[in-house]
Amino acid sequence: METSQLQEQIFGFVQAAKGKKKLKEKDIIKGVSAEQALPPDDVKKAMRSMINVGRIMYSYEGGASSVEIPSEAYLREKGLIQ
Repeated sequence: METSQLQEQIFGFVQAAKGKKKLKEKDIIKGVSAEQALPPDDVKKAMRSMINVGRIMYSYEGGASSVEIPSEAYLREKGLIQ
């Protein structure tokens, strides 16, 4: 599977849980690798590249970190969109 296709799968997985459950990095890696029968390292690399460009982000709340889709306000603040 190409990286772009894998990134779309990851984005869909995170989007499906939006507003329902805070996903940890491990949840995404396990879920997507099980769905697509891929090695966890491939999923982790694709996820890291998505974080680097601002497609998904880490958030910290109550001492726990989770991965979520950033808001437009956050992306503007970081200079990732105009």
